[in-house]
Amino acid sequence: MLASAETGRPRRILGIDPGLRATGFGLIVAIGSKLHYVASGCVRSSGGELPDRLQIIVRDLGSVIALHRPTEVAVEKVFVNANAHSTLLLGQARGAAISAAVLAELPVAEYTALQVKQAVVGHGKAAKEQVQDMVRRLLALPSAPSTDAADALACAICHAHGGEGLLGARGKGYRVRGGRIL
Repeated sequence: MLASAETGRPRRILGIDPGLRATGFGLIVAIGSKLHYVASGCVRSSGGELPDRLQIIVRDLGSVIALHRPTEVAVEKVFVNANAHSTLLLGQARGAAISAAVLAELPVAEYTALQVKQAVVGHGKAAKEQVQDMVRRLLALPSAPSTDAADALACAICHAHGGEGLLGARGKGYRVRGGRIL
């Protein structure tokens, strides 16, 4: 898909931060290099059997997609941690989130947490609070979104900038200092 700067059309990007208890989502509109906040929140699926929880993720993200009509989706990749069981469960939640997008016939891009943090904050080891603050600043929000919603919005922002993030902002007339756009 061509970027909005090339086609002149707005891109409606749904970012998803998968989780079995809380799956964050965030929708932005990218028009050229300008980003506009549309909506964000969490799909809660705690308690119950695994198939029921996965169904909630697919169903509720499907509702978000039907309501907001994104043109593309960006999903955070799962990292492998010390607890293999937790990693497998998270992978299943991620699969449910991707399923909701592909059932709506949307293109899906995937980014690691490192790529998302690098694109939004300027370094891959950023703390959750730093991601929340930069998302708030980049989207001119009155307050910081919840951590799950902020991570999803950050994923959408990363995708909007083609993975360039703040490094790409330098060539677009922005000044960047300490991982912050000035």
